[in-house]
Amino acid sequence: MSTNGHPLGISPTSYSRSHSARERDKETELSMFSQTLQTTMTSSAEEIIDLEKHGHPAERAQWVLNAPKPPGIWRELVNFASDNLFPQKLSPHSKQTKFKHAVSVLESIFPILLLCRNYNGTKFKKDLLAGLTLASLSIPQSIGYATLAKLDPEYGLYTSILPPLIYALMGSSREIAIGPVAVVSLLLSTMIQKLEDPLANPISYRRLVFTVTFFTGVFQAAFGLLRLGFLVDFLSHAAIVGFMAGAATMIGLQQLKGLLGITYTTNKTDVVSVLKAVFGSIHYPWNPRNFMLGCSFLSFILIARFVGRKNKKLYWLPAIAPLVSVILSTLFVFLTRADKHGVKIVKHIHGGFNPSSVHELQFNGPHTCEVVKIGLIVAVIALTEAVAVSRSFATIKGYHLDGNKEMMAMGFMNIAGSLTSCYAATGSFSRTAVNFSAGCETVVSNIVMAITVLISMELLTRLLYFTPIAILASIILSALPGLIDLHEAHNIWKVDKLDFLACIGAFFGVLFVSVEIGLLVAVIVSFAKIIINSIQPGLESLGRFPGTDIFCDVHQYPMAIKSSEIHIIRVKSAFLCFANANFIRERILKWVIGKEEVDGKGSVKARIKPVILDMSNLVNIDTSGIASLKELHNTLVLHGIKLAIANPRWQVIHKLRLANFVDKIGGMVFLTVGEAVEACVGVRMGTI
Repeated sequence: MSTNGHPLGISPTSYSRSHSARERDKETELSMFSQTLQTTMTSSAEEIIDLEKHGHPAERAQWVLNAPKPPGIWRELVNFASDNLFPQKLSPHSKQTKFKHAVSVLESIFPILLLCRNYNGTKFKKDLLAGLTLASLSIPQSIGYATLAKLDPEYGLYTSILPPLIYALMGSSREIAIGPVAVVSLLLSTMIQKLEDPLANPISYRRLVFTVTFFTGVFQAAFGLLRLGFLVDFLSHAAIVGFMAGAATMIGLQQLKGLLGITYTTNKTDVVSVLKAVFGSIHYPWNPRNFMLGCSFLSFILIARFVGRKNKKLYWLPAIAPLVSVILSTLFVFLTRADKHGVKIVKHIHGGFNPSSVHELQFNGPHTCEVVKIGLIVAVIALTEAVAVSRSFATIKGYHLDGNKEMMAMGFMNIAGSLTSCYAATGSFSRTAVNFSAGCETVVSNIVMAITVLISMELLTRLLYFTPIAILASIILSALPGLIDLHEAHNIWKVDKLDFLACIGAFFGVLFVSVEIGLLVAVIVSFAKIIINSIQPGLESLGRFPGTDIFCDVHQYPMAIKSSEIHIIRVKSAFLCFANANFIRERILKWVIGKEEVDGKGSVKARIKPVILDMSNLVNIDTSGIASLKELHNTLVLHGIKLAIANPRWQVIHKLRLANFVDKIGGMVFLTVGEAVEACVGVRMGTI
């Protein structure tokens, strides 16, 4: 036992003093370390600031010239395949187990699994109400759209059962309503009836419809799997607006047949042929009962829609108006036996679940190539409509929508639909708006809608025997105003005249020729706009903002100071390639040398102005672009004019170095336009 009762033989007083001394030493060391660290950081910051402020432009130009080699085409292809074809690849450093990874893969393929985590009774009640409301609109519309596609009514109802169920498993949109739509129905009837007459040979016509639906699904699934969603963008917004308006007008004209209760046999879809057939089929004395019945319920549907828009609490009124019209008109015909007095009715509708149609697909027929072409067109149009409507409502709800997953869901549902007596389905604008207004929370509303349609197929098809054809025509006509957007067409006219040309070209092409020609005109005009902008890009003359080192277009910013001692030019194009290289070279020479000849009549100095090309816009360049730059440099040298380039992008400077263009211009490559000006003129920017 040590002295003073302390186990180490140290008194409490001396222990307290030694402990305090150690604490003071630690504080001193910590303070010294903090000061050293602060001094080091301050020194580093000062060195960086000094480098930025006082570094020589030639040194900073080396940053551009000595950039690492950009990834080659093979590496870009590998990265594309890795990111897009195998997006769920497990990282070797990830702590995620194989089981959890498998679950995440399943959730990415079937997003409905994610809903199960937070789904509850409250959400189900909202989805149930929305699904029932949606079914009340889908049943009459599906029957009407099937007749528009020149199929028996039950095939429209089949298309509202299985495709929505498959989309509910694989789709990521919460509000979209899946089923037959007017535009796709018109496309199918317009293009397929050129191969088979639906009246003379309905079985062969139906088989071609199922085969087209199969190829539609194949193309859509391929777009999603290969991340080729950009192909849908070949149809510009303006082209879609015009095409939808033209298609809606044509659908409306074709519904005169059902609304008037007449019969005509023309297979042409242009407005002249349809109107000629309609007026040629009206014989006196004419039975007006079909027209009166259809117009009465069309007025009822439109009034219900107007009331629903004025009072948001009555959103259900326009949704159930078509179904109420079908019920009331069917009862009226049944009770009055109006079918015996000239009112045309639907007659028999087959009920039950979707029958198999695998044996009806034709892959070796004489029209296979045409069927594949039609499938591609329908795939693009259907995807365009579906992606547009789903993204619109996803933006309102504030969640992200993966377009490629949507394409895969659409593709697989149409492939499965083609095997089960369905024709091409997609998202509907009108029904999606009803689903949203009804308060749907998830895609479960599509499941409720599909089950409701299936129950109706089992129990109510016999009651639809007396449904008037005029009512189906009025239901289709009531949905068409939403496809004609005059306000958007006016905005397109105000913003971009070339876009309006694509819009109006698609509209008149569909209206006066055919659906295919309308689409072709829209695509040609859209591509012509791209080509014109690509092969004839403009040039910008740059000047400096007062008191800054920012250079901008002097025409856009008149306050910018344009140098009198140098030409600073920027090309308004992302690519310098074979399509525009010679045009750009000629424009620069005409601009520079032409001005020098005018300005240089009495001044020798004006004829030797240096030229600086700001390459900040150029993303890439090809061999034709490099050749044009060499020719430009040679011509400028003959006139005693220096050439410099500023701020070239990664791929551009790499290719210019490989082509020895950097050496050819004497290394006149700079990080910024300001440094290029300083080097060429020999003065500081502040004196410009």
